[in-house]
Amino acid sequence: MKNQIALLIEIQKIDQEVRTLNTKKQTLPEKAAELDESFRSGKERIDEERTGLEGLSKLHREKESELKAGQEKLRKARERLHEVKTNKEYQAMLTEIETIEKTNGKIEEEILLLYDRIDERKGALKTHEKEFEAVRATYETERRKIEAEMASLDGALQEQKARFDSLIGNLEPDLRRRYEMIKVRRNGVAVVAVRKGVCCGCNMNLPPQLYNELQRSDQIHCCPNCNRLLYWDESANGE
Repeated sequence: MKNQIALLIEIQKIDQEVRTLNTKKQTLPEKAAELDESFRSGKERIDEERTGLEGLSKLHREKESELKAGQEKLRKARERLHEVKTNKEYQAMLTEIETIEKTNGKIEEEILLLYDRIDERKGALKTHEKEFEAVRATYETERRKIEAEMASLDGALQEQKARFDSLIGNLEPDLRRRYEMIKVRRNGVAVVAVRKGVCCGCNMNLPPQLYNELQRSDQIHCCPNCNRLLYWDESANGE
């Protein structure tokens, strides 16, 4: 029976280690998702800045084309000025030329403002891109750490499973059923030590007779209070 008790203790150690590993493993996808979201948000901000800069550059090109067309229109108007025959037509052409010049002047002002805005945006984008490269490097390092930890946990779980499989076949079927049933009911802890007459599962004092029987370790006993499987802890009881 001592062998069965030793098996129970070892199997529970494996179960608890598996539980700890799984708990760690469950936190990693959430951690990875938070990391991914933070990186994605940063990338989206950079993309938005690039898109905004592209929009300004496109508008700048459109204004340049508009100014070019206005300048061509002004040139033709000035040519026609020499062809008019009456004073009325001459005054009308002067008015048209003045209007075109004002329009072109306004476009030139807009182009200069756009140039300043583009120059400012380029400088800011360059700074933010440099900062984001540092963010990217950190992100990739942290992501690799998470992936390595996931792989390590998977390996450790496989190792514990192999240990469990090598031991569980040696446990008596009825005892295994009792162990599994108690484990479910008692938050994963089915086997506990007895120290100085006290159950380490529920911290209740055991009846003296039960305490004496446990020291012989010749049969499996349960705590009358919490129903966990008990074993005599020699190291804790001065043996």
